[in-house]
Amino acid sequence: MKILMVLTSHDKLGNTGEKTGFWLEEFAAPYYVFKDAGADITLASPLGGQPPLDPKSDDPASQTEATLRFKEDKAAIAVLAATQKLSDVKAGDYDAVFYPGGHGPLWDLAEDANSIALIEATLNAGKPVAAVCHAPAVLRHPKTADGKSVVDGKKVTGFTNTEEEAVGLTKVVPFLVEDMLVNNGGVYSKVADWHPYAVTDGLLITGQNPASSEPAAKALLALLA
Repeated sequence: MKILMVLTSHDKLGNTGEKTGFWLEEFAAPYYVFKDAGADITLASPLGGQPPLDPKSDDPASQTEATLRFKEDKAAIAVLAATQKLSDVKAGDYDAVFYPGGHGPLWDLAEDANSIALIEATLNAGKPVAAVCHAPAVLRHPKTADGKSVVDGKKVTGFTNTEEEAVGLTKVVPFLVEDMLVNNGGVYSKVADWHPYAVTDGLLITGQNPASSEPAAKALLALLA
């Protein structure tokens, strides 16, 4: 079982002067769900190398069992520091693709031609794609073989407008994940802010927020089984 995890390379939070990147829990929790299930995991990002970590996800308040395990895991730290370039990755080499969130993907992966092609090729080959929190942003442009959005008519979730409002970034982000999914024809649903929620529809798995990263990873494993 070969799983590709695609992380952001973008580290600027709009024009705020603050840093962003990927959210640690949304990488660490799925990484260990896959690893503990015996998966062969490859990490990739648009620029390759070390992806930027959202500093807020490194706060003591944001730590979980998975993030603490990661910080003690020298092998995992080394793997993360040496992600492959997304342009060098071939969809056919993997059984599934998983996108951790953080605000970074809104700027780079959502618009990245290699990511768009990867998602289209993976879904067209009958293999699943999962994305959690802000990472459903990557579903903004990919199309099905008949030219419709890959989320059109699909049950989906993702970071809610009210969650974005709660972190004070509604006016900073290039678009709101919830609005984008709805505008692309997604059948969007959500639970209370910050509660775990993952949705599977066909080959598409989406998670609402950081707490949804482990459920989304487990849902992906269930599809692969």
